[in-house]
Amino acid sequence: MTSILYINTPEQLTQLCEQIKKESWLALDTEFLREKTYYPVFCLLQIATPDWVACIDPIALPELDELFDVIYSPSIVKVFHSCRQDLEIFYQLTGKLPEPVFDTQVAAPLLGFHDNPGYAMLVSSLLNINLNKAHTRADWSKRPLTEAQIQYAADDVIYLCRVYKIITQKLAELGRTDWLVHDFAELANPALYEVSPEKAWLKIKGKNKLTGKQLSIVQTLAEWREKTAQAEDRPKSWLLRDELLLDLAKLQPETISELASIRGINERAVNRYGKELCQLISAAKQRLPAPLHEKDRSAKKTQQQEAILDILTALVRIRAEENSLNPTILASRKDLEVLLCNDDDECPLLHGWRYSMAGRELVGLINGELLFGIESGKLAIIEKG
Repeated sequence: MTSILYINTPEQLTQLCEQIKKESWLALDTEFLREKTYYPVFCLLQIATPDWVACIDPIALPELDELFDVIYSPSIVKVFHSCRQDLEIFYQLTGKLPEPVFDTQVAAPLLGFHDNPGYAMLVSSLLNINLNKAHTRADWSKRPLTEAQIQYAADDVIYLCRVYKIITQKLAELGRTDWLVHDFAELANPALYEVSPEKAWLKIKGKNKLTGKQLSIVQTLAEWREKTAQAEDRPKSWLLRDELLLDLAKLQPETISELASIRGINERAVNRYGKELCQLISAAKQRLPAPLHEKDRSAKKTQQQEAILDILTALVRIRAEENSLNPTILASRKDLEVLLCNDDDECPLLHGWRYSMAGRELVGLINGELLFGIESGKLAIIEKG
């Protein structure tokens, strides 16, 4: 078994960086805490290749600039599993994102796995190894870390190396190596990791049932909550839960006593933010809300719209079967609804391999340039004559 390097001094880090410079790819993972903060607390970075594995202690080290400089080299592929939270930490610390990246969770569905497969499931399926998850809920900020914790953390990248090699080999055999270029490039898009407080309301479930003053209040309070949580580095739910935002929008309290009488709001929030919240609610009632996108509206689809979606779904199923894919990997019904709304920026069917496999034909069907027909007992796409 490869010994684990535990890096907690600048001298050790410099030596590791020299080793990293020699590599063409690295398997990476992070351990962090977020239960009591808005921003993730970076506790450990694991890096491995087939020949060595290291756990870097960011709590013990005075700075990590030297490490990020070498990791960010464009000549080194950064391999993750479900990398969004890992990359968020990198972006938070450095203000930029590493490229190129390879995400095994994104790649695995092209080999027949379901959407967003878990790491333990991939390791079990591809390596026939059942991972020990005993330290999943460990407090990674406490020092010293136990040997069992360090081994647990290292396993995540040790087996990731092996999973990566298997996945890339299988993708090459299927001629699908280049299919994910667009998907991986998107993971390095800073917009994914930048939180815009004025758009925070878009993530609140139930907003599509609000109109007028109610919607304006939710938009205003969601922006306030995001900014306050960022400034105080506290979880948003500790300030006001989503359900409470909706209640405030419907009940519209304008005095502290009215606010305090609402079920679910705690005394601390009333005492600390009550006056400000009432002022925000009062001001929001005087403003027009930002409009809902058409796809966010809750209007029931007509029978014609449902029938069109059924036809588009049939094409997706055919192309997915031809390529031995789960149809939901190619396109979900929601993706097809977005396509019908002409929301070009958000629809995955208009980009990358999905466009080549089905998106182009789906657009042709929607625009009336292609037709569905039956040939030799099978559904077929026919160009409109």
